[in-house]
Amino acid sequence: MSTATMPNVFRQDATVISVVGFAHGTSHFFQLMLPPLFPWLMSAYSLSYTHIGTLMTVFYVVSGTGQAFAGFLVDRWGAHRVLCLGVALLACSGILVAAAPGLWGLYLAALVAGMGNSVFHPADFALLNHCVSQPRLGHAFSVHGLSGNLGWALGPLVMTTAATAFGWRTAGFVAALAGGASLATLWWRRMDLSDALHDELSSRQARRDRGSSVALGGLIKLRLTWFAFSFFFFSTLVFGALQNFAPSLLRDLYGLSLAAATSALTAYLAGSAAGLATGGFLAGAEKRQEKLVGFAFLCSAALALLLAFSIVPGWAVLGIMPLMGFGVGIAGPSRDMLVRKSTVARLGTGAFGRIYGLVYSGLDVGLATAPLIFGPLMDAGKTRFVFAGMSIALVIAIIAAQAIAGEAHRNVQ
Repeated sequence: MSTATMPNVFRQDATVISVVGFAHGTSHFFQLMLPPLFPWLMSAYSLSYTHIGTLMTVFYVVSGTGQAFAGFLVDRWGAHRVLCLGVALLACSGILVAAAPGLWGLYLAALVAGMGNSVFHPADFALLNHCVSQPRLGHAFSVHGLSGNLGWALGPLVMTTAATAFGWRTAGFVAALAGGASLATLWWRRMDLSDALHDELSSRQARRDRGSSVALGGLIKLRLTWFAFSFFFFSTLVFGALQNFAPSLLRDLYGLSLAAATSALTAYLAGSAAGLATGGFLAGAEKRQEKLVGFAFLCSAALALLLAFSIVPGWAVLGIMPLMGFGVGIAGPSRDMLVRKSTVARLGTGAFGRIYGLVYSGLDVGLATAPLIFGPLMDAGKTRFVFAGMSIALVIAIIAAQAIAGEAHRNVQ
C-alpha cells in the first residue's frame, strides 16, 4: 500500500468505526429507554411490577429470537440497509411510548424496540468485518463495545432527566429524536458504509457455497454455532447477575452501605470499559485470541471466588470489582476476533450476518436467563453461591472459547 493511500484507508476505517459505534450506542440507549420511566408509567396506568417486568421480557425475547433471522436479512439485503431499518424501528418505538394510551401501547413499543434491537449485532459486525482494514479490527471491536457501554450510561440519565423536567411522554419523543439522529448519520455516511464490497463478496461466496448448506438448518447443526452461542451465554450470565443483584449481594456478604455497593457496581463497569479499550490493542497483536480470553476470564473467575467466600475484607471490594470487570472487558475484542476467524475458516466471508446473528443471540438469552438462575439463590439467602456461579460460568466460557478456536484450526488445516 502506498503512503498516499494510507491516510485514505485510515479515514475510511475511522468513519466506519465511528458511525457503526454511534448506531450501536443508540441500540443500548433504547435497551434502557423503558426502565427509567417505570415509576411514571406505574403511576399513570396503575401497573404492577409484574406488568413492567413483562415489558422487558417482551423486548429481550423479540430481540433474541429476531437476531438469528436478522442475520439472514443482513447477508441477503446488505448490512447497511438492515441497520437503517433497525434504527428506524427504534425511533418508532420512542414515538409509540410517547403516544401509548395504555399498557397494550407500551407492549407494542417494547415489541417494536425489540425488533429494532435484533439487527444490530449481525449488521454491525458484518459492516466492521467488510469495511474496516484487518489491522484495525481489534480497535473496531473495542470501540463497538465501548459505544454500547456509553449508550447504557446515557439511557437512564437522558430519560430520567427528560421525564422529570417535561413528563414521560416527552421523554419518549426525546428517545425518538436520538434514534432519528442516528438514522440521519447512517444515511449521511452511506457511501462510507457501501455494501458494494459486501455484495461482491456475498455473491462470490454464494456461488462457492452452492450445494453446501449454510441455511438456518445447516448453521444450527454446526458445532461452531453452539460453541460460540454457549460462550456468549455463559459470559453474559456474569453481567446479568451483577446488573440485577450486585448491590444486594455486596450488602449481604460484606455489610456495605447501598451507596458503597452501588459504587462497586459502577467500578466494575468502569473497569470493564477500561478493559475493552486495552483489549483493542491486544486483539490485533495476539494471533491466538483464545489464550488471551482464557487468561483474562480465569483471573476474573478467581476474583469472583474470592468475593464468594469472603476471603477479603469489605474495604477491598471496591478494588476487586474493577479488576474483575477489567478481566471480562479486556477479553471482549479478542472474543469478537475469535468468532470472526472461526467464521471465515468454516463458512467464508459471505456468512457474517448469519453466524453473528445466531451466536450473539446468546447475549440476549444470557441477560434474560440470569435473573431466573440467580434470583432463587438470592431469595434463599445463598448469596455467596451467586458469585460462585459467576466463577463457574466464566470457566465454562473459557472451555467454549478453546472449542471455538479448535474448530477454526481444524477447518484451516
